[in-house]
Amino acid sequence: MSTGAISIVVVVAVVLAAALVIRVVRAGASRKERALRRRFGREYEMSVAQHAGDDKAAQRDLEERLRRYGDLRTQPLSGELRERYVSEWAAAQEMFIESPERAVAGADQLLARLAHDRGYPSDRYEEQVAALSVHHADHVQGYRQIHDAAARAREGQADTEELREAVVHARPFFEALVRPPHHSATTRPEPTHRHHGGHQSRLNRWLPGTGAGHARLGHTRKGGAW
Repeated sequence: MSTGAISIVVVVAVVLAAALVIRVVRAGASRKERALRRRFGREYEMSVAQHAGDDKAAQRDLEERLRRYGDLRTQPLSGELRERYVSEWAAAQEMFIESPERAVAGADQLLARLAHDRGYPSDRYEEQVAALSVHHADHVQGYRQIHDAAARAREGQADTEELREAVVHARPFFEALVRPPHHSATTRPEPTHRHHGGHQSRLNRWLPGTGAGHARLGHTRKGGAW
């Protein structure tokens, strides 16, 4: 074989090898993206948006969250503490009628305490949200929304509708954190025997997946339905 022919064969072999490497790398990247999308759902798109459309940066961010918080062991709530949070959440929503700003601020603080009691980090809000996004990716945006709305309300920049939507969108996050272990979203919680009458009815109304309140939460002073 002539020198020219050998050179051509070598060049072709190098090109094919490079193409194979690129294909393998792309396949690996594609698998990683699919795995992250399955794990984080819409939180994946949120991360991409936060990184100005940079998928690679978003993936690095999510992988770092998994590395730091993937093995985090959370704590279940006691029955008494769960009832207390359910009652507080109901009170916060009822307060909205008279003072939307106070209701949203109270709900934001309640969620931070609830996350702490479930075992999530609580020293910094950003760290807490990062940990929550690993284990509650479908609902953590509701926590962000009510936290941002509470901050805007303190500055007098949030109207009633924005605050109402923040409470509505935070509710699934609250339900996810307060729900007993191995308890599906549609299963009716066991009744408590420690409360009676109207208070028991209110508890059932706000517990996950129970009562008409799950679809209709109340009204604002302006008459808009939750």
